[in-house]
Parts: sequence; C-alpha cells; structure tokens
Amino acid sequence: MTTTLIYRDATSADVSTILTLSHAGDARGIDTPPLDQATLDDPRHRAAFDEITADPRHRLIVAEKDGEIVGTLQISLIPGLPRFGMKRGLLENVHVRADQRGTGLGTQMVQWAIERCREAGCGMVQLTSNKVRKDAHRFYVKLGFAQSHEGFKLLL
Repeated sequence: MTTTLIYRDATSADVSTILTLSHAGDARGIDTPPLDQATLDDPRHRAAFDEITADPRHRLIVAEKDGEIVGTLQISLIPGLPRFGMKRGLLENVHVRADQRGTGLGTQMVQWAIERCREAGCGMVQLTSNKVRKDAHRFYVKLGFAQSHEGFKLLL
C-alpha cells in the first residue's frame, strides 16, 4: 500500500525540523554528536533558508504524512553547456525521519523530485552520498541511479 505524501516548499517555521532530520541522517552514525537544540535558532540557518527560497532555481521541500513532516530534500537546477546545454537537477540533503525509513517514503520522495526535475527540463538528475552510507547507495541504485563518478570536496 502506498502512503500519500504531501509535498510543499518549506517555510521558515520548518527549518528546525529540517535540521533535525539532517542531523539524524548524519553519516557518522553512532559517532554523531548529539544535536545541540540551541543551534537550531542560529541566524546563519535563517540566512541560508532565505537565500535558497529567494532563488527560483532552488526548492527546499518537506514531505508530510498525516500532518507531520517525515522527510526533506532540496532540488537545485543547474544550467550547463555540455550536452548541448542540458540542464541538471541536483538532489541534496535527502532525509527521511528515522521511524519512517524502510516504508517506501524515500522512494516516493525521490521519484517525486525526479519528476519535478523532468518538468523543469532537466536531462539528468544527480546527487552525492557519503561513502559510508552503503544502505543509501543501494537505495539510489535501486531507483536507477548509476555510481558513475567519484566525488570530491574541499572544505573552506
């Protein structure tokens, strides 16, 4: 049975819930330090939220089930010159609430996001996933994503 999710653009009132979901999905697992609730009101979060929502190429989405937020993701649309100007959709910060994992909600969320990218004219959807998140890798492969590139990051 498929659960009906309601997708909507996040509001500033959702920021602490999104941060909590992101923290719960931290790739460090048991080594993840506890979430410091005092940091949820840090003005840098609101500034980032405002920047995301001000740019029409970015959408910060929450998924609701029975009136509660059970997942989040960000969709960014990236124009490019290669492949005759093909636009790419980038999925970022994909998280499902811990008690809802394994229920098919993540599949529904990612498929919904792929369809939004398709509607926006994207010819490709891409994402990154931390190397230690093997379950997430199997999840994305099952959804049709190919592990075609090696990612690199440089913290500044």
